[in-house]
Amino acid sequence: MDFSSIKHSVKTVLDDLQEVAKLEEGQLLVVGTSTSEVIGKHIGSAGTVDAAAEIWTALHDFAEKTGVDLAFQCCEHLNRALVIQGNVADKYGYERVSAIPIPSAGGSMAAFAFENMTSPVLVEEIKADAGIDIGDTLIGMHLKRVAVPVRSKIKTIGEAHMTMATTRPKLIGGERAIYHTGKNNQSCH
Repeated sequence: MDFSSIKHSVKTVLDDLQEVAKLEEGQLLVVGTSTSEVIGKHIGSAGTVDAAAEIWTALHDFAEKTGVDLAFQCCEHLNRALVIQGNVADKYGYERVSAIPIPSAGGSMAAFAFENMTSPVLVEEIKADAGIDIGDTLIGMHLKRVAVPVRSKIKTIGEAHMTMATTRPKLIGGERAIYHTGKNNQSCH
């Protein structure tokens, strides 16, 4: 497999997401990845650090450019906990849990992120502003309500099915309410 094509695909997907979500500094992007699915294997069966490294590079570059904070979802063996920077956990008041993801318990992507972040911690849950799911890892539990699907020119990363979402505030108030969505669909008046 040509692992460099993975990085290019992820960059394209991130551009497509950014065009719709307009993510900015301080917002949170959750990423779920099955590197097994990326290389055409069954989820959880053949994780690869090579694929994780390419995905990491594209995501890290995106985070540097936009200022978004990244959260990497672990697999079900760690109850889909998330790897985030310690200062991000502190900023949002997320409770830390004790575990270190490894490829066989957490997944190759989460393990790679944990090894490459400057101050990684694990938390059980977050409420992200947007998300990318590579390989049907089920990130929805970590998105703010209300999730809005985002379509990309690219439907797969390697061999893995890819989906994305952004979020918007709930529309409340009924027929008399007036809704205005501002930048990032975050403000309502």
